[in-house]
Amino acid sequence: MDINITGCIVLYDNNAEMLKRVIDSFLNTTLNVKLFLIDNSYSDRLRDIATDNRIDYFHNPSNPGFGTSHNIAILKAIDLKSKYHLILNPDIYFDKEVTNTLFEYGEIHPNIGLMMPLVLYPNGSIQHLCRLLPSPSGLFFRRFFSKFNFVKKIKEKSELKFTGYNKIINVPYLSGCFMFCRTEVLSEIGGFDERFFMYMEDVDLSRRIHKRYNTVFYPNVKIYHNFEKASFKNLKMFKYHIISAIKYFNKWGWIFDIERIKINRQCLKNLK
Repeated sequence: MDINITGCIVLYDNNAEMLKRVIDSFLNTTLNVKLFLIDNSYSDRLRDIATDNRIDYFHNPSNPGFGTSHNIAILKAIDLKSKYHLILNPDIYFDKEVTNTLFEYGEIHPNIGLMMPLVLYPNGSIQHLCRLLPSPSGLFFRRFFSKFNFVKKIKEKSELKFTGYNKIINVPYLSGCFMFCRTEVLSEIGGFDERFFMYMEDVDLSRRIHKRYNTVFYPNVKIYHNFEKASFKNLKMFKYHIISAIKYFNKWGWIFDIERIKINRQCLKNLK
């Protein structure tokens, strides 16, 4: 049987009820799907949640990182020759029309390598997760001076808030909380860069796909995301974020990232 969509959730001591909600969301479809749970927790207590025969559970207590763990599932998706592969956070939930609609839209637009739907907080407000590629100064000011008016203006532009988040657009950076990818594209570009343990790996993946394909924000369907902003609350997560940011800019360039400038300018030009 051909697999339409494979999916993966990387786990680490997650709330079982929240996890069950995202699993049910993914499986609630008429399409042929397969879900991989890569559990980086010390114990395998979450194994019991994998009761459906469309789920494969893998206990991976070595915890090699977010992107590396997702790559385990990406390789399996490639072996299964699934049409699309969905990278999911464990704090997401959505209705069945989401994957069905994205699948249908992708089938008639073969130039799309990655899609993300409208992402909402549980209260219904918009999460502004369509972004320009970040610069070192932009990340620094947003992190440490977010209450200043000039930083708010930078943030509004970088998050493309002026678009209204109500139309289909080609965006260079889409959030890693829900990445609906064409599997052959992930095979072509090699999945996540495993140098990133956590954070910035979604920027890097989006950027590499965007260089060859359209990376599309598709607001005609919506999902809900319990966005935690862990690196703002946890010193260990903040450290991971800083290390990954350094690795990202070492890879792509700090001041003289000409490609970033060109990509961002083209994106803004297309949105005028």
